[in-house]
Amino acid sequence: MTTTRTHYDSLSRALHWLTAIAVIAAFTLGPEHFGRQMRQGMDPATHWDIVVHESLGILVMALTLLRLLWVAVRPAKPTFDMAAWMHTVAKATHGLLWLALLAVPVSALLALGTEGNPLTLLGGIRVDTLPITGQSPLADLADWGDVHKWLGDAILWLSGLHAVAAIYHHFVLKDGVLRAMLPMRS
Repeated sequence: MTTTRTHYDSLSRALHWLTAIAVIAAFTLGPEHFGRQMRQGMDPATHWDIVVHESLGILVMALTLLRLLWVAVRPAKPTFDMAAWMHTVAKATHGLLWLALLAVPVSALLALGTEGNPLTLLGGIRVDTLPITGQSPLADLADWGDVHKWLGDAILWLSGLHAVAAIYHHFVLKDGVLRAMLPMRS
């Protein structure tokens, strides 16, 4: 006998919402004009918003890598009956979100490393030089601070599209897509 799954497993749901909260908080605390302030000699460790932003960025990367590992071994995810174009758009949006969840923190590390800025994290952790990124062949390909800002904006737009689609599925199509990622009710 096969049963149809109506919800994602608990760990998938928890990781999804933790990632969403971390991304929103990191975006909200994203320091404006960080690069210019660093070039003027500002120590990022003296600014709580930068320390929290960078810590959240590392958390987003860690959660994303954990989520990708879990996706490879988790129980079957729920499936929904919908038009083929909706499946295609959903897959494309999810793919771009996964890519952005990895690219945003990587672009931040490249920006810090190529500009010689330290990585400052909660708990007083400070990495003054990021030799892997600073000496990477990628270092001279772009202004990684600008790339990071652009990707940060893109992840918010993609997340917004993702949320609007989930709300549309919930209120218009009433097909259970949003409920599949919400806590199960007894």
